[in-house]
Amino acid sequence: MDKLIIQGGRKIRGEITVSGAKNVAMKVILAGLLSDKNIHVQNIPLITSVTGTADLVKFLGVKVRFYSNHTMNIRGDGLHKYSLPLDMGGLYRTATMVLGPLLQRFGKAKVPNPGGCRLGQRPVDWHIEGLKKMGAKIKYADGFFEASCHKLKGTRFRFPKNTHTGTETLLLSAVKAEGETVLENASLEPEVDDLINILCLMGAKIKRLKGRSIVINGVKKLSGCDYKIMPDRNEVVTFAIGALASGGQILISGAQSTNLSVFLKSLDKIGVHYQIIDSERILFKSVNRLNPSRIVTKPHPGFMTDWQAPWALLMTQVEGLSIIHETIFEDRFNYVNQLRKMGAKIDHYHPHVNNPHSFYNFNWNGNHHSAQAVKISGRTHLHEAVLEVADLRAGATLVLAASIAEGTSIIYGINHLDRGYENIEHRLGSLGVFIKRMSD
Repeated sequence: MDKLIIQGGRKIRGEITVSGAKNVAMKVILAGLLSDKNIHVQNIPLITSVTGTADLVKFLGVKVRFYSNHTMNIRGDGLHKYSLPLDMGGLYRTATMVLGPLLQRFGKAKVPNPGGCRLGQRPVDWHIEGLKKMGAKIKYADGFFEASCHKLKGTRFRFPKNTHTGTETLLLSAVKAEGETVLENASLEPEVDDLINILCLMGAKIKRLKGRSIVINGVKKLSGCDYKIMPDRNEVVTFAIGALASGGQILISGAQSTNLSVFLKSLDKIGVHYQIIDSERILFKSVNRLNPSRIVTKPHPGFMTDWQAPWALLMTQVEGLSIIHETIFEDRFNYVNQLRKMGAKIDHYHPHVNNPHSFYNFNWNGNHHSAQAVKISGRTHLHEAVLEVADLRAGATLVLAASIAEGTSIIYGINHLDRGYENIEHRLGSLGVFIKRMSD
Protein backbone atom coordinates (compact mmCIF):
# COMPACT_ATOMS: atom_id res chain seq x y z
CA MET A 1 0.00 0.00 0.00
CA ASP A 2 1.37 3.40 -1.00
CA LYS A 3 1.40 6.33 1.40
CA LEU A 4 2.38 9.98 1.23
CA ILE A 5 4.85 11.55 3.64
CA ILE A 6 4.36 15.31 3.84
CA GLN A 7 6.49 17.75 5.78
CA GLY A 8 4.24 20.68 6.54
CA GLY A 9 4.63 24.38 7.13
CA ARG A 10 5.17 25.14 3.45
CA LYS A 11 3.64 27.89 1.33
CA ILE A 12 2.27 26.75 -2.01
CA ARG A 13 3.73 29.05 -4.63
CA GLY A 14 4.42 29.02 -8.34
CA GLU A 15 2.72 28.20 -11.62
CA ILE A 16 0.82 25.11 -12.67
CA THR A 17 -1.28 23.85 -15.58
CA VAL A 18 -4.30 21.78 -14.65
CA SER A 19 -5.08 18.48 -16.34
CA GLY A 20 -8.00 17.70 -18.62
CA ALA A 21 -11.34 17.15 -16.92
CA LYS A 22 -11.65 13.72 -15.33
CA ASN A 23 -15.44 13.75 -15.71
CA VAL A 24 -15.16 14.29 -19.46
CA ALA A 25 -12.26 11.95 -20.15
CA MET A 26 -14.06 9.00 -18.55
CA LYS A 27 -17.22 9.58 -20.61
CA VAL A 28 -15.58 10.14 -23.99
CA ILE A 29 -14.04 6.68 -23.68
CA LEU A 30 -17.59 5.30 -23.57
CA ALA A 31 -18.31 7.04 -26.87
CA GLY A 32 -16.04 4.39 -28.39
CA LEU A 33 -18.91 1.95 -27.87
CA LEU A 34 -21.02 4.00 -30.30
CA SER A 35 -18.74 4.18 -33.36
CA ASP A 36 -16.32 1.96 -35.28
CA LYS A 37 -14.35 5.02 -36.42
CA ASN A 38 -11.28 6.55 -34.77
CA ILE A 39 -11.81 9.05 -31.95
CA HIS A 40 -8.71 11.10 -31.13
CA VAL A 41 -8.81 13.01 -27.85
CA GLN A 42 -6.32 15.56 -26.49
CA ASN A 43 -5.73 16.78 -22.93
CA ILE A 44 -6.38 13.37 -21.34
CA PRO A 45 -5.43 13.07 -17.64
CA LEU A 46 -3.48 9.87 -17.00
CA ILE A 47 -5.36 8.88 -13.84
CA THR A 48 -6.81 5.57 -12.71
CA SER A 49 -10.44 6.65 -13.21
CA VAL A 50 -9.64 7.14 -16.89
CA THR A 51 -7.40 4.12 -17.39
CA GLY A 52 -9.89 2.00 -15.43
CA THR A 53 -12.77 3.09 -17.67
CA ALA A 54 -10.55 2.24 -20.63
CA ASP A 55 -10.10 -1.24 -19.15
CA LEU A 56 -13.89 -1.64 -19.05
CA VAL A 57 -14.37 -0.91 -22.75
CA LYS A 58 -11.22 -2.82 -23.77
CA PHE A 59 -12.68 -5.90 -22.10
CA LEU A 60 -15.69 -5.44 -24.37
CA GLY A 61 -13.46 -5.21 -27.46
CA VAL A 62 -12.92 -1.47 -27.91
CA LYS A 63 -9.35 -0.43 -28.74
CA VAL A 64 -7.92 2.31 -26.50
CA ARG A 65 -4.36 3.63 -26.63
CA PHE A 66 -2.84 6.31 -24.40
CA TYR A 67 0.19 8.38 -25.33
CA SER A 68 2.71 10.23 -23.18
CA ASN A 69 1.61 13.60 -24.59
CA HIS A 70 -1.80 13.13 -22.91
CA THR A 71 -3.62 12.11 -26.05
CA MET A 72 -5.75 9.02 -26.59
CA ASN A 73 -7.13 7.05 -29.53
CA ILE A 74 -10.37 5.07 -29.26
CA ARG A 75 -11.82 2.76 -31.89
CA GLY A 76 -14.88 0.59 -31.38
CA ASP A 77 -14.67 -1.66 -34.44
CA GLY A 78 -13.66 -4.64 -32.29
CA LEU A 79 -16.62 -4.50 -29.89
CA HIS A 80 -17.81 -8.09 -29.39
CA LYS A 81 -18.93 -8.56 -25.76
CA TYR A 82 -22.05 -7.36 -23.99
CA SER A 83 -21.24 -8.12 -20.32
CA LEU A 84 -18.74 -6.99 -17.69
CA PRO A 85 -17.43 -9.13 -14.81
CA LEU A 86 -18.36 -8.18 -11.26
CA ASP A 87 -14.80 -7.47 -10.10
CA MET A 88 -14.11 -5.09 -12.99
CA GLY A 89 -17.31 -3.11 -13.35
CA GLY A 90 -17.84 -2.67 -9.63
CA LEU A 91 -14.82 -0.38 -9.37
CA TYR A 92 -16.10 2.59 -11.36
CA ARG A 93 -19.21 4.75 -11.64
CA THR A 94 -19.07 4.39 -15.42
CA ALA A 95 -20.09 0.70 -15.29
CA THR A 96 -23.84 1.22 -15.79
CA MET A 97 -23.22 3.87 -18.46
CA VAL A 98 -22.34 1.14 -20.96
CA LEU A 99 -25.89 -0.27 -20.81
CA GLY A 100 -27.37 1.98 -23.49
CA PRO A 101 -24.57 1.65 -26.05
CA LEU A 102 -24.45 -2.15 -25.57
CA LEU A 103 -28.22 -2.38 -26.01
CA GLN A 104 -27.85 -0.41 -29.25
CA ARG A 105 -25.25 -2.85 -30.53
CA PHE A 106 -26.36 -6.25 -29.19
CA GLY A 107 -29.92 -5.81 -27.93
CA LYS A 108 -28.74 -7.04 -24.53
CA ALA A 109 -26.29 -6.12 -21.78
CA LYS A 110 -25.19 -7.34 -18.37
CA VAL A 111 -23.23 -5.04 -16.06
CA PRO A 112 -22.49 -4.97 -12.31
CA ASN A 113 -23.70 -2.39 -9.84
CA PRO A 114 -21.13 0.43 -10.16
CA GLY A 115 -18.45 1.51 -7.71
CA GLY A 116 -16.49 4.74 -7.31
CA CYS A 117 -16.28 7.03 -4.28
CA ARG A 118 -18.83 6.16 -1.60
CA LEU A 119 -20.58 9.45 -0.83
CA GLY A 120 -23.85 7.98 0.36
CA GLN A 121 -26.10 5.61 -1.53
CA ARG A 122 -25.60 7.22 -4.99
CA PRO A 123 -28.40 5.12 -6.53
CA VAL A 124 -28.62 4.52 -10.27
CA ASP A 125 -32.40 4.15 -10.24
CA TRP A 126 -32.96 7.25 -12.39
CA HIS A 127 -30.56 5.90 -15.05
CA ILE A 128 -32.44 2.59 -15.08
CA GLU A 129 -35.89 4.20 -15.18
CA GLY A 130 -34.85 6.34 -18.14
CA LEU A 131 -33.62 3.30 -20.08
CA LYS A 132 -36.86 1.47 -19.28
CA LYS A 133 -38.83 4.38 -20.75
CA MET A 134 -36.74 3.99 -23.90
CA GLY A 135 -37.93 0.39 -24.20
CA ALA A 136 -35.34 -1.60 -22.26
CA LYS A 137 -36.35 -4.47 -20.00
CA ILE A 138 -34.05 -4.47 -16.99
CA LYS A 139 -33.85 -6.70 -13.93
CA TYR A 140 -31.39 -6.73 -11.04
CA ALA A 141 -30.07 -9.99 -9.63
CA ASP A 142 -26.91 -11.13 -7.83
CA GLY A 143 -25.18 -7.77 -8.18
CA PHE A 144 -25.87 -7.37 -11.93
CA PHE A 145 -28.22 -5.33 -14.08
CA GLU A 146 -29.43 -7.51 -16.96
CA ALA A 147 -31.02 -5.59 -19.82
CA SER A 148 -32.57 -6.43 -23.18
CA CYS A 149 -34.54 -4.67 -25.88
CA HIS A 150 -35.42 -4.95 -29.55
CA LYS A 151 -34.65 -1.29 -30.19
CA LEU A 152 -34.19 1.74 -27.95
CA LYS A 153 -36.75 4.40 -28.81
CA GLY A 154 -36.94 8.09 -28.10
CA THR A 155 -38.95 9.21 -25.11
CA ARG A 156 -39.57 12.14 -22.79
CA PHE A 157 -37.97 11.64 -19.41
CA ARG A 158 -37.80 13.99 -16.44
CA PHE A 159 -35.13 13.43 -13.82
CA PRO A 160 -36.66 13.72 -10.32
CA LYS A 161 -33.39 15.28 -9.10
CA ASN A 162 -30.34 16.74 -10.80
CA THR A 163 -27.94 13.99 -11.88
CA HIS A 164 -24.72 14.49 -13.80
CA THR A 165 -24.09 10.81 -14.51
CA GLY A 166 -27.76 10.08 -15.19
CA THR A 167 -27.91 12.82 -17.83
CA GLU A 168 -24.81 11.47 -19.55
CA THR A 169 -26.07 7.88 -19.36
CA LEU A 170 -29.25 8.78 -21.24
CA LEU A 171 -27.36 11.01 -23.68
CA LEU A 172 -25.17 8.07 -24.66
CA SER A 173 -28.27 5.88 -24.91
CA ALA A 174 -30.38 8.31 -26.95
CA VAL A 175 -27.94 9.44 -29.66
CA LYS A 176 -28.61 6.30 -31.74
CA ALA A 177 -32.13 5.58 -30.50
CA GLU A 178 -35.08 5.68 -32.87
CA GLY A 179 -36.83 9.06 -32.83
CA GLU A 180 -36.61 12.03 -30.47
CA THR A 181 -35.65 11.96 -26.80
CA VAL A 182 -36.28 14.92 -24.50
CA LEU A 183 -34.46 14.99 -21.17
CA GLU A 184 -35.99 17.37 -18.64
CA ASN A 185 -34.36 18.66 -15.45
CA ALA A 186 -31.07 17.56 -17.02
CA SER A 187 -27.67 18.47 -15.62
CA LEU A 188 -26.20 21.87 -16.59
CA GLU A 189 -22.58 20.99 -15.77
CA PRO A 190 -20.03 22.24 -18.33
CA GLU A 191 -18.59 18.71 -18.42
CA VAL A 192 -21.93 17.50 -19.80
CA ASP A 193 -21.75 20.20 -22.47
CA ASP A 194 -18.24 19.05 -23.36
CA LEU A 195 -19.55 15.51 -23.89
CA ILE A 196 -22.38 16.92 -26.01
CA ASN A 197 -19.81 18.78 -28.13
CA ILE A 198 -17.87 15.55 -28.71
CA LEU A 199 -20.99 13.58 -29.65
CA CYS A 200 -22.14 16.32 -32.04
CA LEU A 201 -18.73 16.27 -33.75
CA MET A 202 -19.29 12.54 -34.21
CA GLY A 203 -22.59 13.25 -35.95
CA ALA A 204 -25.11 13.24 -33.09
CA LYS A 205 -28.03 15.69 -33.15
CA ILE A 206 -28.29 17.22 -29.70
CA LYS A 207 -29.64 20.60 -28.68
CA ARG A 208 -29.96 22.30 -25.32
CA LEU A 209 -33.12 24.30 -24.75
CA LYS A 210 -33.65 27.05 -22.17
CA GLY A 211 -33.74 25.75 -18.67
CA ARG A 212 -32.67 22.18 -18.11
CA SER A 213 -34.00 20.47 -21.25
CA ILE A 214 -31.93 18.58 -23.81
CA VAL A 215 -33.38 17.32 -27.11
CA ILE A 216 -31.69 14.39 -28.87
CA ASN A 217 -32.74 13.23 -32.32
CA GLY A 218 -31.40 9.76 -32.88
CA VAL A 219 -29.09 9.01 -35.82
CA LYS A 220 -28.21 5.66 -37.39
CA LYS A 221 -24.43 6.05 -37.37
CA LEU A 222 -21.74 8.03 -35.61
CA SER A 223 -18.30 8.77 -37.04
CA GLY A 224 -14.99 9.61 -35.37
CA CYS A 225 -13.66 13.00 -34.32
CA ASP A 226 -10.64 14.91 -33.03
CA TYR A 227 -11.30 16.84 -29.83
CA LYS A 228 -9.51 18.57 -26.95
CA ILE A 229 -11.39 18.20 -23.69
CA MET A 230 -11.87 21.05 -21.23
CA PRO A 231 -9.58 21.63 -18.21
CA ASP A 232 -10.52 20.16 -14.84
CA ARG A 233 -12.15 22.88 -12.75
CA ASN A 234 -11.86 20.75 -9.61
CA GLU A 235 -8.08 20.84 -9.97
CA VAL A 236 -8.21 24.62 -10.28
CA VAL A 237 -10.07 24.86 -6.98
CA THR A 238 -7.74 22.38 -5.29
CA PHE A 239 -4.54 24.23 -6.20
CA ALA A 240 -6.06 27.68 -5.63
CA ILE A 241 -7.24 26.79 -2.13
CA GLY A 242 -3.89 25.18 -1.37
CA ALA A 243 -2.14 28.46 -2.14
CA LEU A 244 -4.67 30.58 -0.26
CA ALA A 245 -4.73 28.39 2.87
CA SER A 246 -0.93 28.23 3.01
CA GLY A 247 -0.34 31.95 2.59
CA GLY A 248 1.17 31.59 -0.88
CA GLN A 249 0.14 32.51 -4.40
CA ILE A 250 -0.32 30.58 -7.62
CA LEU A 251 -0.83 31.22 -11.33
CA ILE A 252 -3.08 28.53 -12.77
CA SER A 253 -3.29 27.81 -16.50
CA GLY A 254 -6.47 26.05 -17.55
CA ALA A 255 -8.54 28.15 -15.13
CA GLN A 256 -11.56 29.02 -17.25
CA SER A 257 -13.28 31.82 -15.35
CA THR A 258 -16.60 31.20 -17.15
CA ASN A 259 -16.81 27.76 -15.52
CA LEU A 260 -15.64 29.00 -12.11
CA SER A 261 -17.94 31.99 -11.60
CA VAL A 262 -19.56 30.75 -8.37
CA PHE A 263 -16.19 29.83 -6.87
CA LEU A 264 -14.76 33.23 -7.79
CA LYS A 265 -17.81 35.02 -6.33
CA SER A 266 -17.34 33.04 -3.13
CA LEU A 267 -13.71 34.19 -3.01
CA ASP A 268 -14.89 37.79 -3.51
CA LYS A 269 -17.15 37.48 -0.47
CA ILE A 270 -14.36 36.31 1.83
CA GLY A 271 -11.88 38.92 0.57
CA VAL A 272 -9.49 36.89 -1.59
CA HIS A 273 -7.37 38.70 -4.15
CA TYR A 274 -7.27 37.11 -7.60
CA GLN A 275 -6.54 38.39 -11.07
CA ILE A 276 -8.09 37.00 -14.25
CA ILE A 277 -5.17 37.23 -16.67
CA ASP A 278 -7.10 35.91 -19.69
CA SER A 279 -9.73 33.28 -20.52
CA GLU A 280 -7.43 30.45 -19.41
CA ARG A 281 -5.29 31.89 -16.59
CA ILE A 282 -6.01 33.20 -13.10
CA LEU A 283 -3.55 34.42 -10.45
CA PHE A 284 -4.62 33.70 -6.86
CA LYS A 285 -2.96 35.66 -4.03
CA SER A 286 -3.32 35.07 -0.31
CA VAL A 287 -4.13 37.93 2.08
CA ASN A 288 -3.59 38.27 5.82
CA ARG A 289 -7.23 38.40 6.81
CA LEU A 290 -10.23 36.68 5.23
CA ASN A 291 -13.91 36.69 6.16
CA PRO A 292 -15.82 33.59 7.33
CA SER A 293 -18.45 32.21 4.97
CA ARG A 294 -21.75 30.36 4.71
CA ILE A 295 -21.79 27.89 1.80
CA VAL A 296 -24.64 25.72 0.51
CA THR A 297 -23.69 23.19 -2.17
CA LYS A 298 -26.02 23.05 -5.16
CA PRO A 299 -26.13 21.64 -8.70
CA HIS A 300 -24.43 23.74 -11.37
CA PRO A 301 -24.40 26.73 -11.54
CA GLY A 302 -24.28 26.55 -7.74
CA PHE A 303 -21.32 25.89 -5.44
CA MET A 304 -20.07 22.45 -6.42
CA THR A 305 -20.18 19.59 -3.91
CA ASP A 306 -16.64 18.62 -4.96
CA TRP A 307 -15.40 21.98 -3.66
CA GLN A 308 -16.79 21.83 -0.13
CA ALA A 309 -14.03 19.69 1.45
CA PRO A 310 -11.13 21.95 0.37
CA TRP A 311 -13.27 24.99 1.21
CA ALA A 312 -13.68 23.62 4.74
CA LEU A 313 -9.90 23.49 5.05
CA LEU A 314 -9.62 27.11 3.90
CA MET A 315 -12.19 28.13 6.53
CA THR A 316 -10.05 26.58 9.29
CA GLN A 317 -7.56 29.34 8.46
CA VAL A 318 -10.14 32.16 8.69
CA GLU A 319 -11.08 34.00 11.88
CA GLY A 320 -14.70 33.41 12.91
CA LEU A 321 -17.46 30.86 12.37
CA SER A 322 -18.12 29.38 8.91
CA ILE A 323 -20.89 27.01 7.84
CA ILE A 324 -21.06 24.47 5.01
CA HIS A 325 -24.41 22.86 4.19
CA GLU A 326 -24.15 19.83 1.87
CA THR A 327 -27.27 19.18 -0.24
CA ILE A 328 -26.01 16.95 -3.08
CA PHE A 329 -24.84 13.82 -1.20
CA GLU A 330 -25.94 12.50 2.17
CA ASP A 331 -22.50 11.38 3.34
CA ARG A 332 -19.79 13.77 2.28
CA PHE A 333 -18.18 14.88 5.52
CA ASN A 334 -15.94 11.86 6.04
CA TYR A 335 -12.88 14.14 6.03
CA VAL A 336 -14.04 16.00 9.14
CA ASN A 337 -12.70 13.54 11.71
CA GLN A 338 -9.36 13.53 9.90
CA LEU A 339 -9.09 17.34 10.09
CA ARG A 340 -10.07 17.17 13.76
CA LYS A 341 -7.07 14.89 14.33
CA MET A 342 -4.97 17.80 13.08
CA GLY A 343 -6.56 20.26 15.50
CA ALA A 344 -9.38 21.66 13.37
CA LYS A 345 -12.49 22.79 15.25
CA ILE A 346 -15.36 21.40 13.19
CA ASP A 347 -18.75 20.29 14.50
CA HIS A 348 -21.55 18.48 12.68
CA TYR A 349 -25.07 19.82 13.00
CA HIS A 350 -28.55 19.33 11.54
CA PRO A 351 -29.77 22.51 9.81
CA HIS A 352 -33.51 23.16 9.77
CA VAL A 353 -35.02 22.59 6.32
CA ASN A 354 -38.73 23.10 5.68
CA ASN A 355 -39.11 20.47 2.97
CA PRO A 356 -36.06 18.18 2.91
CA HIS A 357 -37.55 15.89 0.22
CA SER A 358 -37.44 18.71 -2.35
CA PHE A 359 -34.51 20.66 -0.88
CA TYR A 360 -31.92 17.86 -0.98
CA ASN A 361 -30.67 16.44 -4.25
CA PHE A 362 -30.59 12.87 -2.96
CA ASN A 363 -33.46 10.58 -2.01
CA TRP A 364 -34.31 11.88 1.45
CA ASN A 365 -35.10 9.15 3.96
CA GLY A 366 -37.30 9.94 6.93
CA ASN A 367 -34.85 7.96 9.07
CA HIS A 368 -31.89 9.94 7.78
CA HIS A 369 -29.40 10.47 10.62
CA SER A 370 -26.31 11.97 8.96
CA ALA A 371 -25.68 15.62 9.73
CA GLN A 372 -25.84 17.59 6.49
CA ALA A 373 -23.86 20.59 7.70
CA VAL A 374 -20.75 21.56 9.64
CA LYS A 375 -19.68 24.58 11.66
CA ILE A 376 -16.00 25.51 11.39
CA SER A 377 -14.39 27.72 14.04
CA GLY A 378 -11.18 29.39 12.96
CA ARG A 379 -8.45 30.35 12.88
CA THR A 380 -6.85 27.02 13.79
CA HIS A 381 -3.20 26.06 13.95
CA LEU A 382 -3.03 22.60 12.35
CA HIS A 383 -0.49 19.98 13.37
CA GLU A 384 0.79 16.70 11.97
CA ALA A 385 -1.23 13.45 12.05
CA VAL A 386 -1.56 9.99 10.53
CA LEU A 387 -4.49 10.30 8.11
CA GLU A 388 -6.71 8.00 6.08
CA VAL A 389 -8.30 9.04 2.78
CA ALA A 390 -11.93 8.01 2.25
CA ASP A 391 -12.69 9.57 -1.15
CA LEU A 392 -11.07 11.58 -3.92
CA ARG A 393 -11.81 15.19 -2.90
CA ALA A 394 -11.37 14.43 0.80
CA GLY A 395 -7.96 13.03 -0.11
CA ALA A 396 -6.90 16.23 -1.87
CA THR A 397 -8.09 18.21 1.15
CA LEU A 398 -6.00 16.14 3.56
CA VAL A 399 -2.92 16.51 1.36
CA LEU A 400 -3.36 20.29 1.43
CA ALA A 401 -3.96 20.23 5.18
CA ALA A 402 -0.75 18.25 5.73
CA SER A 403 1.14 20.70 3.52
CA ILE A 404 0.26 23.67 5.73
CA ALA A 405 0.29 21.85 9.11
CA GLU A 406 3.22 21.90 11.53
CA GLY A 407 5.26 18.70 11.50
CA THR A 408 5.31 15.63 9.27
CA SER A 409 2.08 13.81 8.37
CA ILE A 410 1.50 10.38 6.86
CA ILE A 411 -1.47 9.80 4.53
CA TYR A 412 -2.82 6.35 3.67
CA GLY A 413 -5.49 5.36 1.13
CA ILE A 414 -3.96 7.46 -1.62
CA ASN A 415 -5.35 5.16 -4.31
CA HIS A 416 -8.40 7.45 -4.06
CA LEU A 417 -6.18 10.41 -4.95
CA ASP A 418 -4.77 8.61 -7.98
CA ARG A 419 -8.30 8.31 -9.34
CA GLY A 420 -8.44 12.05 -9.95
CA TYR A 421 -5.00 13.68 -9.68
CA GLU A 422 -2.11 12.80 -11.92
CA ASN A 423 1.30 12.72 -10.19
CA ILE A 424 0.00 14.78 -7.28
CA GLU A 425 3.29 14.48 -5.37
CA HIS A 426 5.40 15.77 -8.29
CA ARG A 427 3.05 18.63 -9.07
CA LEU A 428 2.77 19.82 -5.47
CA GLY A 429 6.51 19.31 -5.10
CA SER A 430 7.04 21.79 -7.94
CA LEU A 431 5.02 24.30 -5.90
CA GLY A 432 7.24 24.06 -2.83
CA VAL A 433 5.60 21.22 -0.89
CA PHE A 434 7.90 18.59 0.64
CA ILE A 435 5.96 15.46 -0.34
CA LYS A 436 7.11 11.91 -0.98
CA ARG A 437 5.34 8.71 -2.05
CA MET A 438 6.46 5.53 -0.31
CA SER A 439 5.36 1.91 -0.19
CA ASP A 440 4.85 0.01 3.06
